[in-house]
Amino acid sequence: MSIKQNMEPSQDYYVYCYIDPRNLERFYYGKGRGSRSNALLLDQGDSEKARRVKQIKASEADPIIRVVATDLTEDQALLVESTFIWVSKKGLSNKISGHYADHFRPQNTLHRRIVGFDFAHRIHFFNVGEFHRTHRSWDDCRVYGFLSAGFGPRYKAQACQLQRGDIVAAYLSHHGYVGLGRVEDGAVPARQFRVGQKPLDKLKLDAPGIVHDSGDLEKCEYVVRVKWIVAKKKREDALWKRGLFRARQTRASLENQPKTLRYLEQEWGKRFEDILGKDGA
Repeated sequence: MSIKQNMEPSQDYYVYCYIDPRNLERFYYGKGRGSRSNALLLDQGDSEKARRVKQIKASEADPIIRVVATDLTEDQALLVESTFIWVSKKGLSNKISGHYADHFRPQNTLHRRIVGFDFAHRIHFFNVGEFHRTHRSWDDCRVYGFLSAGFGPRYKAQACQLQRGDIVAAYLSHHGYVGLGRVEDGAVPARQFRVGQKPLDKLKLDAPGIVHDSGDLEKCEYVVRVKWIVAKKKREDALWKRGLFRARQTRASLENQPKTLRYLEQEWGKRFEDILGKDGA
């Protein structure tokens, strides 16, 4: 066997389900390898699946065990397992929704359009990143239409996550949410960014340090062009209340933060569905 073959993932995993013979209801999905599916019959714990097995046995029957997908890699098996759990969630005794649960649409939402699933673009939290207003300033972001991040690959990557058409909610530490905008262009090194025909170092900036490390494509600032829909001039007008989402990292998804999204919609009089729908799917 070649070295390449040895490195290929094993395809001896399968996905199985347990069926209640009294009503043919499927009540558990699992990922298996070898004799894994038979192990559940020996489960003597107090889990919901164990109680269901005991009830079936008490009726002088045994659960029906069926393999529903086979010859899979472990990752494939995890995804298939999660898909079956999502489709058949009601009535299942699985404690968790599967390894890839975060990638699935929330249950009972097929009647409405959901951000991240029914729109081509996404909603991001983005920390303006002011620090003594030497390298970044919300005033510059607001006036000239951009957001930025820099000082290393870790931060560069966060700026590069923003794609044309995405929506950003700009957050200012110790204040709150100060802006809502649509990304117009992906991230570029600060030295390449233009406002009209002018480069950043030719503008009257509150934080001229944004052009730091301009000769180093790993450490320099990466700038994302944004068209502001809402932009608060005064920092004290920022939106904030206890319980809203905030993060230490530069960028994060807001798609699983319904409380924060609803609050921003209410306070700013903007519906994310409408904003995304202009360019979304």
